[in-house]
Amino acid sequence: MTLAFGINGANVTHNLPFSQACENNKGPILDKLANIFSAPGLVLEIGTGTGQHAVHFAGHLPHLTWQPSDHPQNYQLCLPRLKHAGLANLREPRSLDVCQSDWNLPDTVNGVFSANTAHIMSWPEVERMFEGVAGIVSPGSAFCLYGPFRYDGQHTSASNLNFDQHLRSQNPSMGIRDMIDLIALAERCQLSLDEDIEMPANNRMTVWRRQS
Repeated sequence: MTLAFGINGANVTHNLPFSQACENNKGPILDKLANIFSAPGLVLEIGTGTGQHAVHFAGHLPHLTWQPSDHPQNYQLCLPRLKHAGLANLREPRSLDVCQSDWNLPDTVNGVFSANTAHIMSWPEVERMFEGVAGIVSPGSAFCLYGPFRYDGQHTSASNLNFDQHLRSQNPSMGIRDMIDLIALAERCQLSLDEDIEMPANNRMTVWRRQS
């Protein structure tokens, strides 16, 4: 059994997929998203995972419609948690492979959020994620990418260095991405870095906006 936390703060025990990292960072991330996604609209989440972020953000940002998505092999992992939450502004998860040519989204997307995905994707997948985001959002719309990043080849902490080495030992295609590479990629996709916000546990919230 795992311990999940309801929107009202009460503890509820369920057999639901659970990530301690999501539980730890959902509050600080929400504080930033509330300002970035302040206008009503549809937000696509790439890499929903257990659904803890989706439920927390949709519950606290009722002006948004939250669209969870994840890799075709994983997108239903969050479904039990989403159904239990029963939030009117939280849609059922969609299967999304960022490498597919058409993301096949039925509605206009006003913003995109993704947490802890860039370092577990291969670099070609990161490229396709940025290209795909640029193709579905309108000028000025935000793409919020959360996670650890390197700067000029340097890690921001010893723990991030150790994490990066662990990732690469598991799969050489994974690893913490360098902001130099991401900025160059974003420019090719007509996205620009609008904010780079320090977050707890040596993470960052990067906000990319679609250029006109």
